[in-house]
This record gives sequence, structure tokens and C-alpha cells, in this order.
Amino acid sequence: MHYEAHWGLELPPFENVPDPKFYYPSAKHEEGLRRMLYGIEARKGAVMLTGEIGCGKTMLSRTLVRQLPIERYEIALITSPSLFDPQEFFRELLYQFGIEANGSKLELVRALNEYLLDNLKRGKDAVLIIDEAQTIKNDDLFEELRLLLNFQLNDRFLLTLVFIGQPELNKRVNALPQFAQRIGVRFHLSSFDQEGTTRYIEFRLGVAGAEGRQVFSKEALDVIFLTTGGVPRNINKLADLCLLNGFLERKEQVDGDLVNRVAEDFSM
Repeated sequence: MHYEAHWGLELPPFENVPDPKFYYPSAKHEEGLRRMLYGIEARKGAVMLTGEIGCGKTMLSRTLVRQLPIERYEIALITSPSLFDPQEFFRELLYQFGIEANGSKLELVRALNEYLLDNLKRGKDAVLIIDEAQTIKNDDLFEELRLLLNFQLNDRFLLTLVFIGQPELNKRVNALPQFAQRIGVRFHLSSFDQEGTTRYIEFRLGVAGAEGRQVFSKEALDVIFLTTGGVPRNINKLADLCLLNGFLERKEQVDGDLVNRVAEDFSM
């Protein structure tokens, strides 16, 4: 059942997928993006971005990839790091860099070192982005990641690691002082305030084709903020359900009463 035509939209505005065209450049998200770009461009070795569940970390990571020029950067993105033991991790990393390698861990490490040195000759930098990094429970894998930062030439890091995860990643990293000391840039991504929530909703509606039309009343926007705490994933879920229910009830605008009823029905 599609509600887009009823609201004058060209596509659903609140899908919970990291679609780059729906990236909302809030002040906090832009600061996080700039800090990660700085860490990569300045070759700081390791960068860490944390944030609560649903605050837009994955969207930010995909935006980061799009902003790194392909003529300068080779990028590997690992989204399920907990699936790998250290040797499997090296094999996956090499695979993402376009190198099929087997053999012992030592042979894999040598293959990676040769690849990084060849990158240097070609004027390219390598970046490894690890999403959901808080799921890494294997201390041995963290130690191997720390050792990746030993790939240097004349004090220049040959590989930049970008860790993205939930707040417990901070505790995980800080429990390993020898690893924590290697993090060159850190940033915590927070949820939206009330004004940011309103702008976020209006931005996504605009991308979807609303063209300035006031689909949600001011009261509705206020209730959405109070209900969701400004967490983008929760905003998307609630706003989407409000548009659906408003369509079913033939509403001309989503009002505060509708938002309250939807939130209550779905225990939000």
C-alpha cells in the first residue's frame, strides 16, 4: 500500500536505509564527517566515530566513502567484523582491496604490506572502515588491528583505520590502553534537538518531492521529537507510520493527535 500520491510525494521519504540522497547535513553530522575526513587526509592512523543506535552512523559512513576521491583512495568497508577471526579478517581485507591471497597469516600480512607499499608508489592511500566495530569481542583481532598501524614508512601511516560503532566501543577500546593510544581522532554523534528534528523531517520530505508543502503540523513535529528523542531511525519509523495512517484516514495534514495515536498503537 503506497501513500506517496496522497501526500504529493515522488518516493517514500522515511525509509530506514542508508540512501545517500537522504543524507541530512546537520551540524553534528557534518562535524563528524569533517573530523573523519581530517583523520584520513592527515593520515592520523586511526579514527573513531561513536553514536547511539539509530543516530545515523551508517549513513555517515556511506557519505564518507562517497566523499573520498577514488583516484586517491583505496577503500575497504567491513560491516560485520564479529564474523572473522584474525586470519579470516586479513583475507577479507585483502579481498576488498582486490587481492586474492591464501596461506598463513604471515603470508597474508606480507601480501598486505606489498600492496600498501605499491599504493604509496602510485600516490594512493588505503582506508579501512569498520562499521559496528563494537561487536568485535575477540581481543586477538583488536591486537591485529593495532598492529596494522605499524604499517608505516618514514613516519607516514600506509593505512588509515576508521572505527564506527555504538558507545560501548569507547569502553572496549579504552580497556586496551595500547590500542586506545593509537586513536588519533574521536567524535561522538548525538541525536537531534527539537529544531534539528523538524529540519530533518522537512529535508527528507523535500527530497521526496514535497516542495515546501507543510505535511506535518508544528504540533505534530513537536510530538515526534518528544516521542523519538530526536533519534533519526525512530523519527523515520514514526513519521512513516503517520503518513500511512494519515493516508488511510484521508487526512490533509498530519497533526499532533494522529502522531500521539500512532505512537501509542506501536508502543513508541
